[in-house]
Amino acid sequence: MSGDFYWINEPQQWRDAQGKIEVLTDGNTDFWRKTWYGFERFSGHGFVRNVTGDFTFQVRIQAHFSALYDQAGVLLVADEQNWLKAGIEFNDGAPAIGSVLTQGFSDWATGIFTGNAGDFWLRLSRKGDALRLQYSTDGRIWPLLRLCHFPHPHCAVGVMCCTPERRGLAVSFTEMALTPLLEKDLHDLS
Repeated sequence: MSGDFYWINEPQQWRDAQGKIEVLTDGNTDFWRKTWYGFERFSGHGFVRNVTGDFTFQVRIQAHFSALYDQAGVLLVADEQNWLKAGIEFNDGAPAIGSVLTQGFSDWATGIFTGNAGDFWLRLSRKGDALRLQYSTDGRIWPLLRLCHFPHPHCAVGVMCCTPERRGLAVSFTEMALTPLLEKDLHDLS
């Protein structure tokens, strides 16, 4: 699965252990543009592959989040000003599930994560100009996390991890699958 993937900001320490991507994050890494903080960062680690058209990308993520803004999850990138990242991010003393949609400016939508933040799944589906983002605590039930407009047909999709305030978050990405679009009703949680 990882043969067609490439790095955006390759970390100093990583390995592909028979399809299990293991990363140790570099310091001061992040993806963010302008909103609230004023700064622009495109230094996070992204392991992605090029895509066009409709698709579904799914992955299992394991990490021990402990420092402010530790994060890991999925990434969809058109360019440095247009991208989506989503997953677990540590803030306010706890891991939260959330997403950042950036189209010139970043937004941040976050909420309480009720499962084990050290072991979770994400699924991103693109249908035309729409993105459907889902998460799972068990790999079987997939609540909706975000539905949004993203009018960029040529992108790269994959996984990401960042540590804006430190270095050394160990993250494992497994069960990565890029498939044709899963044609399911919006409220079908399977």
